[in-house]
Amino acid sequence: MLAAREFGVRILLVGQPQVVRAELTKHAAPNLPIEIVAASDVITMNDHPAQAFRRKKDSSVHVAARLVREAKADGMVSAGNTGAVMTVAKFLLGTLESVDRVALAAPFPNAKGGVSVLLDVGANVDSKPEHLVQFAVMGEVYYRATFGNRRPRVGLLSVGEEEIKGNELTASLHSAKEESRAFCRQCRRRRPFFRQRGRDRQRRIRWQHRAQDLRRLGLSNFGLLRRSINSSLVSQVGGMLSKGAFKALRKTIDYTEYGGAPLLGVRGVCVIGHGRSNANAVKNAIRVAAGLARAGMNEKIEQELSAAAVVA
Repeated sequence: MLAAREFGVRILLVGQPQVVRAELTKHAAPNLPIEIVAASDVITMNDHPAQAFRRKKDSSVHVAARLVREAKADGMVSAGNTGAVMTVAKFLLGTLESVDRVALAAPFPNAKGGVSVLLDVGANVDSKPEHLVQFAVMGEVYYRATFGNRRPRVGLLSVGEEEIKGNELTASLHSAKEESRAFCRQCRRRRPFFRQRGRDRQRRIRWQHRAQDLRRLGLSNFGLLRRSINSSLVSQVGGMLSKGAFKALRKTIDYTEYGGAPLLGVRGVCVIGHGRSNANAVKNAIRVAAGLARAGMNEKIEQELSAAAVVA
């Protein structure tokens, strides 16, 4: 309802009609461009993704994916079972011709006041160097389409800056990085996919949890800050004077403002939200999906990867 009202986009709510209709009636949503599309099955958070894909053919995720595949919808958004959504999207929508592995991209605020994007954050367990190069291309295209930066820096997360550090995968990526530079020289591309040393400036980050957990950590720190401010009268006065700055900072690190993680590499737009998404998160996930569809992100990914394949 918030997305339909604020962004003017047409919404297809996929699910059990009686349940969805009851919610719409409860919130009084007349004259909004919202249509209910029936789906009889429900994939729970405890369902095994592969089993749910095979057995629950009329789930809301299946129906939504078919709507995108049949061009009846520009994109799909779900805050349900992440594994099931990825499985359904991958097999019903299919992958882009030049993509070997799909990837989840998670945006999060950085120390410079901007936004960084991390991928892959859950779609793959093991990857090869060529997959990471594809992730770099898809992530760069997504960043340009979403955040408007024409020259995003692309780096590789590792346990340290030095080339001798890291596992076999990160070490073997250096040859792929050189191929990226060769591609840039041959086709006069504006920059390599991996700029400079690839892993530089990431400063020994170990990624063990999804970006949503980083955002929740930031919000929990606000709880600690609030208790500190309320600890004395002087602190309370200082807190009142800084209220505006704290409010702006909270919005910056609030995961609901980023909506969800797009599943890059599938034929169609698919945005996956966190299981604890509230109304604001779902609204912004729809905003992200609509923006990616309008930007023609998949076409741009295909162009970049196809050009790289021709040069290679």
